[in-house]
Amino acid sequence: MRTAFKLAAGIAMSAIAAVSQAQIKPSVIYDMGGKFDRSFNQASYTGAEAFKQETGINYTDFEITNEGQREQVMLRFAQRGFSPIVVAGFQQAPIVEKVARQFPKVHFVLIDSVVDLPNVRSVVFKEHEGSFLVGALAAMKSKTEAVGFIGGMDIPLIRKFGCGYEQGAKYIDKDTKVFANMTGATPSAWNDPTKGGELAKAQFDNGVDVIFAAAGGTGVGVYQAAVDADKYAIGVDSNQNYLHPGHMLTSMVKRVDLITKKAFEDEMNGTFTSGLQVVGLKEGDISWALDEHNKDLLSKEDIKRVNDIRDAIIAGDIKVHNWEDTQSCVY
Repeated sequence: MRTAFKLAAGIAMSAIAAVSQAQIKPSVIYDMGGKFDRSFNQASYTGAEAFKQETGINYTDFEITNEGQREQVMLRFAQRGFSPIVVAGFQQAPIVEKVARQFPKVHFVLIDSVVDLPNVRSVVFKEHEGSFLVGALAAMKSKTEAVGFIGGMDIPLIRKFGCGYEQGAKYIDKDTKVFANMTGATPSAWNDPTKGGELAKAQFDNGVDVIFAAAGGTGVGVYQAAVDADKYAIGVDSNQNYLHPGHMLTSMVKRVDLITKKAFEDEMNGTFTSGLQVVGLKEGDISWALDEHNKDLLSKEDIKRVNDIRDAIIAGDIKVHNWEDTQSCVY
């Protein structure tokens, strides 16, 4: 009798799980640059893939290639009942706000911007904290006391990266020179490796020996320029250390993959919540990458010092200024 009851209960639970899996229709809309940009968008893809592998639940995605697609695609996804719709990129915020109002039962996850609606989860990162760490490491490893920063589109978010990086470098050595360039003022700046390579070469020619690229797919050109010049580069968003082992000093990682995966899981479990989430080093959603591809570039003392700085930021002993607070870099 007990065996029969347990069997019936197991069948019932399996049925509930099957219904839950049948009902969830997760999706991702990538920003310009494509899901295989090896950076920000690809992190969303990685999280979605991890969810799929763990649960067997498929997801739908779309790569934005021009501005006119944003609203069209998001409307179509909402009309087809996809939920959550994970949207990567600050430029999608106005469209999320418009579509989310029309479909209040659909859950949206907006990464890197904020929309205050009851069916939207907005996730923003403390990029300045992670940028401080890699800036410190850049200054520690620089032999010329000159480090570089190359951003993608010239927007407040990327200036926040650059300011954090500069603060970290100056924390190690106040005399460190920080050269900075932005790739452009339009979304095409995220996917221009040729321009990235040109900017990097110019910085290397000026004495820079480490460059941090916060530029999406444009960073690929920066990294190749570092190889050509036999210098160092620092990756962004995803762990990009594997791209050019020996020349990638580290990567400043934004765990967009975890944010995407968690959103899918919350929808599946019926625990989705909306509102603003601000995440950084303390939450484990910002980090610096240490793995088999760059560990030989760093001494035990290097690693300890970066981790000590990380712990001090988390504890509040080191205050990292956020460029967005004042629209200027103060340190």
